Amino acid sequence: MVKKRGYHHGNLRMALVEAALSLIEEKGPTGFTLSEAAKRAGVTPAAVYRHFEGREDLIAEAARQGYEIFADLLEYAWEKGDVSDLARFESVGRAYLAFARRYPGHYVAMFESGIHVNRSPLLAEVSARAMGIMEKAADRLIAHIPPEKRPPARMFSAHIRAMSHGVVELFARNAPGTASPFSPEDLLESGIGVYLRGLGLIDPDH
Repeated sequence: MVKKRGYHHGNLRMALVEAALSLIEEKGPTGFTLSEAAKRAGVTPAAVYRHFEGREDLIAEAARQGYEIFADLLEYAWEKGDVSDLARFESVGRAYLAFARRYPGHYVAMFESGIHVNRSPLLAEVSARAMGIMEKAADRLIAHIPPEKRPPARMFSAHIRAMSHGVVELFARNAPGTASPFSPEDLLESGIGVYLRGLGLIDPDH
């Protein structure tokens, strides 16, 4: 039986987000109701509406918090990377996969819930910060390519994000029928390696 703790158990808004995150992991972003989130947080459904207009508003807040964590991880990966632009870029790529593994509820809320990043100014701002770090890493790396062969940094970054997302979806969630003899980390690293070799950023024997 869920204990009704009301407003005396601490930060109710955060408790509701945590409840939503656990339900997203279990049932997906559209597989639960606000009543279920309220029950898991230990409050009445009516209490939810003091903080969120509806389920999408609650998921949007989970996504915003996720982007905050994501941006911090990417920034840390960029700052702590080796002095070479290539090593820094690879560090940022690994941080993407590490985030998806460690924060699956946030990841789904951010990328698979249908919540647009422009839903609110705060969500748009923190999303832009995270994507900006990836584009900065890409921009620094493609500066080593002759201008006439250089892809736009945003396109370059989008290619890496698409590759990273594909590895997460197919091989980092233990989905039935998608087992791989290689770890997600190895798949992502080798895939990025092939891509970078094609652009002349890595020697063929590297």
